[in-house]
Amino acid sequence: KLAMEFPSEDIFLMTASPVIKAVTNFKQVSKTLEEFDVEEQPSSLLEKRYPNIKVIHSGVKQLKSDEHKIFTEDGKEYTYEKLCLCAGAKPKLIFEGNPYVLGIRDTDSAQAFQKKLAQAERIVVVGNGGIALELVYEIQGCEVIWAIKDKAIGNTFFDAGAAEFLIPKLTAEKRETPIECKRTKYTMEGSEEKERPTAASEKLGSALGPDWHEGLHLKGTKEFSHKVHIEILCEVKKIHLQQEFIQLQRTSLTFPKDEKNVEPDEVLWPVYVELTNGKIYGCNFIVSATGVVPNVEPFLDGNNFAVGEDGGLKVDKHMHTSLPDIYAAGDICTAAWEPSPVWHQMRLWTQARQMGWYAAKCMAADTLGESIDMDFSFELFAHVTKFFNYKVVVLGKYNAQGLGLDHELMLRCTKGQEYVKVVMQNGRMMGAVLIGETDLEETFENLILNQMDLSAYGEDLLNPDIDIEDYFD
Repeated sequence: KLAMEFPSEDIFLMTASPVIKAVTNFKQVSKTLEEFDVEEQPSSLLEKRYPNIKVIHSGVKQLKSDEHKIFTEDGKEYTYEKLCLCAGAKPKLIFEGNPYVLGIRDTDSAQAFQKKLAQAERIVVVGNGGIALELVYEIQGCEVIWAIKDKAIGNTFFDAGAAEFLIPKLTAEKRETPIECKRTKYTMEGSEEKERPTAASEKLGSALGPDWHEGLHLKGTKEFSHKVHIEILCEVKKIHLQQEFIQLQRTSLTFPKDEKNVEPDEVLWPVYVELTNGKIYGCNFIVSATGVVPNVEPFLDGNNFAVGEDGGLKVDKHMHTSLPDIYAAGDICTAAWEPSPVWHQMRLWTQARQMGWYAAKCMAADTLGESIDMDFSFELFAHVTKFFNYKVVVLGKYNAQGLGLDHELMLRCTKGQEYVKVVMQNGRMMGAVLIGETDLEETFENLILNQMDLSAYGEDLLNPDIDIEDYFD
């Protein structure tokens, strides 16, 4: 966007990764809902399209904001007029530096995971967000112990009702053939042929897009398709390597039969996970899918940034950080403006794209001395994704975030087909979760945006015999 606004200015894109993420097949589904694919492309394509963009392949070593300078790891320095920090976030690992703990967040780590899974008989997955959810669903031929700190799966996106609706899909033996996926296959161009320098592989890759598991062959060594056991309300207390575990002289458990886990395990595993509920399971490795932390490290030293509670760089409603001429967008930033009552920040691809686009508009407006209105995408939280092959749309305060006890829920559920939940407050719709092909997203989006009083409709709002769209066109 900046390159289009300022064709005669030099624009530098600094990236530690050899490829850049491009948004393709963008589709505006409704006013606030959008769908797109995320594709890895060689950076030369970007430079061809916009001659004023120069891509610099190097990590950032230091920022000296008072001098308006950036120092890169390859020993060069660059002076900027305006700077936007979009360094994303990195996986929050349960234990740093343990070779048996894999964090999944980007294409490189997904590939490492695939290699390990091919030899695995049992893995432990820790975490309860989108990546953990998809992972557990996609893995076949490998026992999965899934440790979640909540009562129900998928807590970031759902409530317990939605989780119940999805669970039968987890245990189904016969898998329907997945719908042909039009999205990207995540391959790092040419990374197989050339041996990559070891240091580079430790660097942060870019975040996974939706559907990152497509085209990855997620299959373990066992012949059965699906074996998942969920341990709820627990976290990982300790990780023991095989030797330590033998010395402890404690028992680990076999994979539960009929949901009962009483039998001690005779097999010796490379690593053991002790959960806070007292149970110990052996496994081949542990996947840490426990969310992300903003990647602020290289920028804090010597710069007085205001930092949010979640560790992100605070930005105001024009994506300004607290330092002059420095903006931030995406996972690295923390929205510190007074948000719309039905929007909240979540570190997702959709928001990163919107913030990046809007930050460029703000940088342009500031440079030209123009004023700019808040982007419409921040009026309503809206996200569309896919879980377990169901279309999932979440709108507004879909889990009654921040509404306290002052709200009510309305539900409609057809087993195996659709799940519809709306969050109401004082007769107004504040949020919704739609799973399946409900065709209600545009109607509900409008009802949340215009805050119309719906008390008169009562339960009929979700009555399947009433065509609700006709009411509110």
